[in-house]
Amino acid sequence: MNGASREALAAARERLDALTDSTSVDAAQLAEELAAVTALLDREAGLRRVLTDPAKPGEAKAELVQRLIGGQVSGTTADLLSGMARARWSQPRDLVDALEELANIADLTAAEKTGTLDDVEDELFRFGRIVSSNTELRAALTDRAASGQAKTELLRRLLGGRAKPATERLVVRLVTAPRGRSLEAGLEALSKLAAERRDRMVAVVTSAVPLSDGQKQRLGAALTKLYGRRMHLNLDVDPDVLGGIRVQVGDEVINGSLADRLDEAARRMAS
Repeated sequence: MNGASREALAAARERLDALTDSTSVDAAQLAEELAAVTALLDREAGLRRVLTDPAKPGEAKAELVQRLIGGQVSGTTADLLSGMARARWSQPRDLVDALEELANIADLTAAEKTGTLDDVEDELFRFGRIVSSNTELRAALTDRAASGQAKTELLRRLLGGRAKPATERLVVRLVTAPRGRSLEAGLEALSKLAAERRDRMVAVVTSAVPLSDGQKQRLGAALTKLYGRRMHLNLDVDPDVLGGIRVQVGDEVINGSLADRLDEAARRMAS
């Protein structure tokens, strides 16, 4: 997002944090209602254009939200939506993207309140690895001809009782309403949001064998010192990594594997 939309999203996120800090607000319900409004505005192009029309007074747009949606969602959700309608958005789609992000943050906040946010982070990562290694599963989850209900039932069989409720809700929404993203990109975005809830960065660590607890602690401390932020480690084991580790933080790769050192030595000999 650029300009006005970025500022509007930042303000909405601050308002969401203030709301969910209250013990009286059900963050999971808030997430469900925000997701429902996201789906509505994703379908109704005319409505999202009206709600983001810079020529219309903000208060008039907020009143429209209350008339159309106020009776179908909680007062907390309606007030949050009204505030977003008053804001300025660079383009109509930005409002829908912002609502989707808020729904995901609300679900992650629900996990944080129950002390399961770390589990959700790990489950999202592991699910992404499972999907990337199983072409049949990925095809089933991304099949445009398959109904949302069929995909939901498949995910319930895969995740039901095995993953935290927030993980299941986030993955079901992503799969049934990808909104033009790949499954991998959607899962990566969710992982980043989860890490952000703890003001941490995510490091994907690939090693030939599982790291010991001591190794994980030392690596986490070293990366925290290097980047100046707390670091969450997503651990993956790949026997093709002959020794050492490979660490990816965002777009940056810290490569310390023996396999890559051998490749580099071979390239130098060839030259």
